[in-house]
Amino acid sequence: MVDISQAAQAYLRELLAKQETGCGIRMFVAQPGTPHAETCIAYCRPGEQQDDDSPVEYDGFTAWFEARSEAYLVDAVVDFQEDRMGGQLTIKAPNARVPSVDENSPLEDRINYVLYNEINPGLAAHGGQVTLVEVVEDSTAVLQFGGGCQGCAAVDITLKQSVERSLMEQIPELTAIRDVTDHTMTDNAYYR
Repeated sequence: MVDISQAAQAYLRELLAKQETGCGIRMFVAQPGTPHAETCIAYCRPGEQQDDDSPVEYDGFTAWFEARSEAYLVDAVVDFQEDRMGGQLTIKAPNARVPSVDENSPLEDRINYVLYNEINPGLAAHGGQVTLVEVVEDSTAVLQFGGGCQGCAAVDITLKQSVERSLMEQIPELTAIRDVTDHTMTDNAYYR
């Protein structure tokens, strides 16, 4: 799943040698499937791994991979390059922002995929975007508009005729869409 180069493994072993015995690393993607996705490596002390994390043994340490992030870590590469300042650990995860999703992917991932690949490119023409805040228990997607969509006089039309229609057609498990944006702020609204 993740290719950790020999140079990166040596660097990680050096860092981990300064930690408590049994400390490994944990790799995950924060805000996966969004333009703000960040691939992270953190220390993982004994007992800090999650029940569904996948352990992989390397020479001298264990790497734990977050289950939810696994699809986003496919083809990821961790490398270390020495330089005059010591060196730099680099992580390249080409699927962190736009994963390969299917009907078995988590609901949040499928919603984000539709938002970031189909809906937001159209809203960007007006300086707007929409993000998923959360999915509540009854499979309602809670959304928040920003940029030119916040406070826009046409946001109800955009929500019903574009966003809601696209999401409900493509993700049948969704029962409703709810907008939690404060539309009283109209400073950057596309239509006032």
